[in-house]
Amino acid sequence: MPADHRRLGRELDIFDSDPLIGAGLPFWLPAGAAARHEVESYVRDLERRAGFQHVHSPVLAKRELYELSGHWAHFAGDMFPPLRPGGDDALVLRPSLCPHHALIFKARHRSYRDLPVRIAEIGAMYRAERSGVLGGLSRVRAISLNDGHVFCSVSQAGAEVAAALRLMGVAHTALGLRVSSYRLSLRGGDGRYAGGDEAWHAAERVLRGALDAAGVPYAEAPGEAAFYGPKIDVQVADAAGRESTLSTVQLDFHQPARFGLSYADAAGGRARPVMVHRSLVGSFERLFAHLVEVHAGALPPWYAPVQLVVLPVAAAQDAAAAAFARDAVAAGLRAEVRHDGSLGARIREAAGRKVPYVAVIGAREAAGGEVAMRLRDGRRLAARPGADAITGMAAVVAARAPDV
Repeated sequence: MPADHRRLGRELDIFDSDPLIGAGLPFWLPAGAAARHEVESYVRDLERRAGFQHVHSPVLAKRELYELSGHWAHFAGDMFPPLRPGGDDALVLRPSLCPHHALIFKARHRSYRDLPVRIAEIGAMYRAERSGVLGGLSRVRAISLNDGHVFCSVSQAGAEVAAALRLMGVAHTALGLRVSSYRLSLRGGDGRYAGGDEAWHAAERVLRGALDAAGVPYAEAPGEAAFYGPKIDVQVADAAGRESTLSTVQLDFHQPARFGLSYADAAGGRARPVMVHRSLVGSFERLFAHLVEVHAGALPPWYAPVQLVVLPVAAAQDAAAAAFARDAVAAGLRAEVRHDGSLGARIREAAGRKVPYVAVIGAREAAGGEVAMRLRDGRRLAARPGADAITGMAAVVAARAPDV
């Protein structure tokens, strides 16, 4: 039977929910938060190295912001109702981060020499999903999105889309993800799209060119575009073979025009940038729903919630176990000591929690400053000095190896 992240997520203490918080609003438990924070740090560092600057923006804004961006006209059915605190202007929980990032670009004078301007954020957004479609982490109402926007000239857009696709490949490989297909999502014929034909055709040409240059096959999907522009959807398959969208790249001529974005061009005039929307790993909720399932809970060591469990055989080895765990933590590993229960029960517990490394310390190991290592795949390693064991584990984690 395929792994189900809803069952595994609760068994492994990744997340849970409570009726008092509400449907579609899961909370992350310490184990899940540890894994998520590790991936967040990795994604931020990857983006930083690719030239992105990180920002923070509020989760609320005036309704007028979304009227200007077009979200209110095209997306209001998926937004929560406006709030009116103390008679102030109507405030809306944002359904998207892109209007905020457009205003961040607009907040400073920009020159053609500054382009491309790359802005990224892991930010909260909210969708008023119907209760009947909510489930686990895969469909939620409070979304933590890895989002980014590139403001560039039209001539730079193709290179930025191609760079986004390459960066996705790097992130997917590190996380142990396998792309099942690429989809070029285009306008449908129902008139719910913003902007004119010329902008749409130009955006489609850029996205097709990037896909062709990457040499990846793709299917066209009319009617699946964002309301403001076409997009590339990177599809992944779950254990049952069902596809879902994880990462996206979108090209948008619409919002730069709506917000009056501009930069000083080489001739001393003003020019309008285009906006590349891209998300390397999508929302962290959907990402971890997929990761937990495709890895059957055995997350790669570098972002496993607990990387090392230390088991003293008896109370006489408690001090040695605590010292070894402290050294492991100092080396950057997530480690803990387990004392309660028989040794066999504690080993089985660690195996059930999918912990990559288990260190057993008995009287002989404690006397010699050694540990006996057990790996998640069932292998047992000969006793070795504790410092050597830590160096080996840290090297696997640093290399972001797929498994022990």
